[in-house]
Amino acid sequence: MREAEIRRLLAANLLCALSIVLAAVGPAFFLDGFSVLGTHLTWMCVCSVSVATLNVILHLVLKPSQSSRRSSFAHKISRFLKCCIYFFMSCILFHAIIVLYGAPLIESVTETFLFAVLLSTFTTLQCLCLLGPNIQAWIRVFSKNGAMSIWESSLQITSVCSILGAWFGAFPIPLDWDRPWQVWPISCSLGATFGYMAGLIIAPLWIHWNRKQLTYKSR
Repeated sequence: MREAEIRRLLAANLLCALSIVLAAVGPAFFLDGFSVLGTHLTWMCVCSVSVATLNVILHLVLKPSQSSRRSSFAHKISRFLKCCIYFFMSCILFHAIIVLYGAPLIESVTETFLFAVLLSTFTTLQCLCLLGPNIQAWIRVFSKNGAMSIWESSLQITSVCSILGAWFGAFPIPLDWDRPWQVWPISCSLGATFGYMAGLIIAPLWIHWNRKQLTYKSR
């Protein structure tokens, strides 16, 4: 396994983590009263857009899943539209799952949906950038020993860490601490964000540590 590829992955992941930090502090210079807790909905929008934009740019620049086949312009447009539809469907699916896990059904619909968008940005968008609108490839990657590259291994780790972070972030909500960050969905979105950032850092380190054991075979 080439060390240069692992360094590229580490650099890309660190840039994604930096984009989240900038999304938390940058808007305060342009928006009066902006803060992660005080204007949480605005922060979720800024964070989602920032992470999504950087992921797309990194994918276009680094081309971790570059195919040898040349596709037509019509195929690229069709692929882009499918990705948009898949992302929207992912937001709806996450919204439904979050409601089933106890989020308000009628109240706080905007908050719940924006949280679903944030979670989709941390998980589904990465799948779309790396694998495209190919459900079979998604199933393969998230099956046991299904990763075929270090980028797919990183995708596994960051996606799982994001979902686990969101799940752990829900634990403090029922407690009667009466803290501002216990308001729905602040703790869950922060948990997902910290989980995503942890995954971005853990992934290249884990891959580097286990590089001798990792053997990727094409299927």
